[in-house]
Amino acid sequence: MTEAYKTELVNFQDLSGETSADRRAELARHVAVLFSLTSEKCTDEQVDIYDSVLLRLVDMVETEVRRFVAERLSELRRGPERTIRQLAGDQIDIADHLLSRSPVLRDCDLVDIADVQSNAHRLAIAQRDVLSEQVTDVLVNRGDIRVKRRVAANHGAVFSVDGMATLMEAASLDQTLQLALSDRSDLAEDQIQHLISIATEAVRLKLTGTAAAEETDQLPQAATIAAQRMSNDYWLSRYDFETARGRVMTIAREGRLTEATLRWFAADDRFAEAVVAFACLTRIGLYEASHWMVRLDVEPFLTVAKAAGFTPLTVATLLKVGPWRHRLSVQARALALAHYDTMRPDEARQKLAHWDDMVSH
Repeated sequence: MTEAYKTELVNFQDLSGETSADRRAELARHVAVLFSLTSEKCTDEQVDIYDSVLLRLVDMVETEVRRFVAERLSELRRGPERTIRQLAGDQIDIADHLLSRSPVLRDCDLVDIADVQSNAHRLAIAQRDVLSEQVTDVLVNRGDIRVKRRVAANHGAVFSVDGMATLMEAASLDQTLQLALSDRSDLAEDQIQHLISIATEAVRLKLTGTAAAEETDQLPQAATIAAQRMSNDYWLSRYDFETARGRVMTIAREGRLTEATLRWFAADDRFAEAVVAFACLTRIGLYEASHWMVRLDVEPFLTVAKAAGFTPLTVATLLKVGPWRHRLSVQARALALAHYDTMRPDEARQKLAHWDDMVSH
């Protein structure tokens, strides 16, 4: 595809000669609005065209217009990825909505931005509905006390052992952070005891003031969080499987869809593409694949993978992609891999055939 075709929506030669910024601003707004209204129906090629156009336009307009474009793109499940990444790394009043909302930004994008940008950027990232260990590690290590408080109070955030230890260390000098941690339902017993040991009297009373307070006080909140996290639809609604299917089918038609391709999708945290590729390679339905690759019970996924002969490396990579990055603990992944190692391919194929017979009848 030539650059002329990619940018046919806008005559950049004429536009670059404009003495007034008004025309550039008007075009940027119009292209952003047009894409936001048609994004779900655009082909990959059309999205690529919009991305090329918007990427050039946002370099030519002032802060107010870039903010407008960023806000229009922030709620979309599909979007011009390069433009969104650029705007997410812009000054915070432009990047804010994208960092806190956009599902187009992947963990690797968020990590890069959190590592090099300001605490204001980190604070915006800390507000996202879901945060993986990979992202929270950067937030708690690079962020100031405001960022630590916000991410500790985010019940969609998952922490590594080191990340939680960093928060506990900071909490020893900050009661607000202690309170945020005391409200979490995912603290291990030793973490609760450590928090009690460093907490102020007010926080200590909250943690130990009633019998089994860590269970009873947190039960309603924990139940709400658990219900949300147990909902397949909640997780799956975050991804654009239609576009992913088009991309994977193109690769399949060209004869390039292999287990290595599947593993690459997973390693790059492209969950929707990984699901479609898994479904194609194993010859199961997309609906089944998507639901089996989001649920906490990984047995159906492991059975299909073993029947297909996937390597443990591929399975390990898939167990860390998309929702499973957030929902499965390190221990759960280790147990799943150990179980996968003991499974026999012939038994997995028999079980899969039995499932198919039950469905057909």
